Amino acid sequence: MSNPLDELAGEYVLGTLPFEQRAEVEQRLPQDAELRAAVDAWEQRLLPLTALAKPVPPSAQLWQRIERTVAPAPANTQTPWWNLLALWRGLAGAGLVTTLVLAALLLTRPPTAEPTFVVVLVAPQSQAPGWVIQASNTQQIQLIPLGVMQVPADKALQFWTKGDGWQGPVSLGLVKPGQTLSVPLDKLPPLAPNQLFELTLEDLQGSPTGKPTGPIQAIGRAVKVL
Repeated sequence: MSNPLDELAGEYVLGTLPFEQRAEVEQRLPQDAELRAAVDAWEQRLLPLTALAKPVPPSAQLWQRIERTVAPAPANTQTPWWNLLALWRGLAGAGLVTTLVLAALLLTRPPTAEPTFVVVLVAPQSQAPGWVIQASNTQQIQLIPLGVMQVPADKALQFWTKGDGWQGPVSLGLVKPGQTLSVPLDKLPPLAPNQLFELTLEDLQGSPTGKPTGPIQAIGRAVKVL
């Protein structure tokens, strides 16, 4: 049987709690010895796993190529999300987040199949993980929410992916907040390391252009773990 206090402490350490709930935990910590012990246990459990996330700094040539690609956008023109240099630099350190979230999934959820790929989708601004994608083969992925994302009543979350060398992102459909679902990739090239996934906020029926038009809610790249 799951322990609600232990689950709360685990989400606090991982940084997946909503802001209000995280603030409540921080207020409780000085007076609640049991909660402090649970938080300390999670920190001790996950800290050694940070050594598994080997840093792979991008080469100077790669940054030069990206910087040449990203040109100042004309007035009233939105730069495509896959060309945002600041965003890629922010995601460069996501290996640690991937390790911690994957570790938490393996420790708290019985695996249905051993994943060969994992993607942690994080909020672009806060870098807080919101979704995990795992795959045991290259043609089927499972999208797992780490919480319930608040979406305006007149908007929908749309799921996208883009592999290296693709012309642009391809829609994988609309996603309901808090819903776990399986998505087939049988009409796309096989899943590959470094493949990009993201969720954007679009109209209720999805993007009218077939490409992302709304703000990015979560984004990440595929990592091969086996």
